[in-house]
Amino acid sequence: MYRVIDKQALLKRLFLYFLPLTLIGILLGAPFVLLFIGAMVLLIWHYQQLYRLSDWLINQRSFNPPEGSGAWEQIFEGIYQLQHRNRKKRNELAELIRRFREGAEAVPDAVIVMQQDLSIVWCNQLALKVLGLQWPTDHGQRLDNLIRDPKFVKYMQAHDFHDPLEMESGHGGERVLEFRVMPYAEQLMMVVRDISRLKQLEQMRKDFVANVSHELRTPLTVVTGYLEMMEGDQIPPPAMWNKAHHTMIEQCKRMDSLVNQLLSLSRIEGQRNQDNDKAVNVPAMLKLIQTEANSLNQEKDHEIAFNVDPDLDIKGCVDELRSAFSNLVFNAIHYTKPGGNITVNWFIDGERPRFSVIDNGDGIAPEHINRLTERFYRVDKARSRKTGGSGLGLAITKHVLSRHDSHLEIDSTLGKGSCFSFAFEKEKRIFMTNTESHKSVI
Repeated sequence: MYRVIDKQALLKRLFLYFLPLTLIGILLGAPFVLLFIGAMVLLIWHYQQLYRLSDWLINQRSFNPPEGSGAWEQIFEGIYQLQHRNRKKRNELAELIRRFREGAEAVPDAVIVMQQDLSIVWCNQLALKVLGLQWPTDHGQRLDNLIRDPKFVKYMQAHDFHDPLEMESGHGGERVLEFRVMPYAEQLMMVVRDISRLKQLEQMRKDFVANVSHELRTPLTVVTGYLEMMEGDQIPPPAMWNKAHHTMIEQCKRMDSLVNQLLSLSRIEGQRNQDNDKAVNVPAMLKLIQTEANSLNQEKDHEIAFNVDPDLDIKGCVDELRSAFSNLVFNAIHYTKPGGNITVNWFIDGERPRFSVIDNGDGIAPEHINRLTERFYRVDKARSRKTGGSGLGLAITKHVLSRHDSHLEIDSTLGKGSCFSFAFEKEKRIFMTNTESHKSVI
């Protein structure tokens, strides 16, 4: 147990040390000589203890202090207790730093800690990937010397961090990074976030609003134009009226179809309760779609072949799946040149039910494939409007498949044709009895 040195105890020890020497010196007739010798012995002993203390503090071959006697015992013990407390605090600080770094590594953004002069103190692993830094090579380097973009250098040297910096990165600016800098404790913390997806969604929202406005404005302009021609009770000649009436009816149907598709898309977005799924007789569904496809194909004169496994049924939402199946078939009819070949397959691929529509049309360029499922996105806008497409079919298909744990696969080559397909998990397949197989759920 550590005890503080008592002054009275020290004085008592000195008195008891020098008193015998004084008495012996008086008896021998040389008290000052004995006192001098005793003082030198005491001084040498203290220097020896100081040497032991210095040797332990510098070399410290053992965490435990050397054994001392007298007052030095308490000094050694006090230093040992002080080191023990410092080591405990150092371990706590190291644990705190470790937890901070683990927390910074868990952050889904790049984090960089810098001095006021922009020299790097620390960064997480994501900063190495996002900004191309190298650790520990770049430790102590100025960040504005490593990222030489003039826009970034100007922002960092201005030291005005109230507003974040948005900057394009990568070849062709395919990524957009947001830089936020927060001063703290005479240092700077930079958080870098990849907002490319947010920018893309924002652009998609703007395109959606613009496209909806355009899609609705065109038929409204036609209907309004004809109505303005009919001032008061004046009715145009029968030939003109028949044409105007037919055109207005077509445009109203077009607007009604567009609004219904938007409502359908809004309804199917998001998660759904799969506990309400029912058995879907897909062969019967495809038989009805084949009838509709043949009717739609009268002007195109395509050769359409349906290869359907008659015993392959799945669980799902009937109306949604019918929309997904029919959209792919009807799109193939609309966008394949007259006289083309279209093959519709419903089969087992391994253990998974798979649906595919293959055509020998013009094909789709690679830069368009990833955007085909966006709302109102068209490869050829003029051709799509000519065929009556709204640009929502594949967007609806995408969300329907997502709600059924599937996704749309597109394989297309310019000048050769396209293959649109999707597969369901094997758990979706059901085996119906002979009685149930005759029941249609369409």
